[in-house]
Amino acid sequence: MSYYIGLDLGTSSVKLCLTNEDGVLLKEASRSYELQQPALGWKEIEPEIWWRQTCGAMRELLEGVDGEKVRGIGVTGQMHTLILMDRNGEVVRPALMWNDTRTADLVPELLEAVEGTEISYLKRIISTGSPAANMLWVRRNEPDNFKKMEKFLIGPDYMVYRLTGVYGTDYCEASTSSMYDTVRKCWSPVMRKVLKLPERVYPEVKGSAEIAGTLLPQVAEQFGISPKTIVIVGTGDNPAASIPTGCLGKNEPVFSMGTSGVLMFRRDKLDYRAKGKNILFGFEREHCNILVQGVIQSCGSSFSWWNLDIIERKDFRYIDFRFDPEKLGNSHVLFYPHLVGDKTIYGDSTLRGAFLGVGTDTTSDDMTLAVMEGIAFALKQLSEEMHLEETGLEELKVIGGGSRSRIWMQILADVMGMPIAQLGGEGGAGYGMALLVAYTCGEIETIEQISNHAVRVKERFYPRERQRLQYEKIYEKYQKIHDGLKFIMD
Repeated sequence: MSYYIGLDLGTSSVKLCLTNEDGVLLKEASRSYELQQPALGWKEIEPEIWWRQTCGAMRELLEGVDGEKVRGIGVTGQMHTLILMDRNGEVVRPALMWNDTRTADLVPELLEAVEGTEISYLKRIISTGSPAANMLWVRRNEPDNFKKMEKFLIGPDYMVYRLTGVYGTDYCEASTSSMYDTVRKCWSPVMRKVLKLPERVYPEVKGSAEIAGTLLPQVAEQFGISPKTIVIVGTGDNPAASIPTGCLGKNEPVFSMGTSGVLMFRRDKLDYRAKGKNILFGFEREHCNILVQGVIQSCGSSFSWWNLDIIERKDFRYIDFRFDPEKLGNSHVLFYPHLVGDKTIYGDSTLRGAFLGVGTDTTSDDMTLAVMEGIAFALKQLSEEMHLEETGLEELKVIGGGSRSRIWMQILADVMGMPIAQLGGEGGAGYGMALLVAYTCGEIETIEQISNHAVRVKERFYPRERQRLQYEKIYEKYQKIHDGLKFIMD
């Protein structure tokens, strides 16, 4: 028996899972933490808190487990978060989080700096929370800390460093940093000049399944496992979550219905004509995939805002019993779901949501249904803007909390006009990394086989012609909301 650990460093908690060589999930453990918000829009955390909570979760996970049989650890987590390290391997300042918005005034400057250069395409991904924007903020506002920096790391890279003592990152974290030339596959000299960064501060970029190192002796002793345990380079949480779904191994598009809604699919080559973030993702250095990601920022968060009691119970049966699938497509209420702005379709952080068509005869059920339909319309628009049809997909796989609702899955099928595969079984970023480290250790022979360990279609939902045509008419109205709403609100 061999064991593999997946470590997912989230925004508000660290989650660990333990699997065996057959990919069976054996145990899970987690610890939560809170972000520091020293000023409006600022979000930081001391990385030592991550490590302390990870150690606590690891002790719980390995209780009663033969530690000598743990062969590998895979690390994933929040993308974009920036950590600065000094020459002694100590953290210079609290980590600047991916959702920190202090750089709003600096983003236009960065956009102008890359205009007309060889990396002008980075304009699509430079935003508040980008490592490049946060780096510029540190240089401008904390010059002493900027000078102390010997190396920077991104998100889960810090946990790999604490486990192994090795600095590094993967193609995903590099290519989404706004400091990396994804066409030439190197750290951008243009951005280096803009940010005035010395070459020494850049971490080496490797494939996600490559071995970063083995456990430091003191860490192995603390966890009660072998110092020969390998730690792989790892990757960001969205690519990691896509691993067990077949998105990478089998080129099958996936929509993850979490707090935000993330649409992911693979392309054979970079395409900057279509909307969406082009993420480089390679298991080994020689072979890079392009994972395209688009986001509906308010997906599950829109639903939970309107149906908090259901979210707290994590039980969608109550919702499903309230609606007749045969009566879908007759709505008179529209919901625009961009409650906290949009990054992919419009790139507008000031965009907000709305209910339209509300009357004295409107019920709470009408508005609940409108929320689910509005998110489905947003997904349809997102898929069109990202040129999803060019993938030749036959169905869309759906994971995440929202996928538990059968009525919501039927709405997606009718609106999208394609089969929706509701996935069951294991999932999540940490689980994806446990499978990936098993692949590195030779337990799983091919990338395609990784998907076979986890992907299970719980149920398929097919579009119905009458409802599809009705939703097409409603979608035409939905597409007019943006311009009208901006005219009213601006």
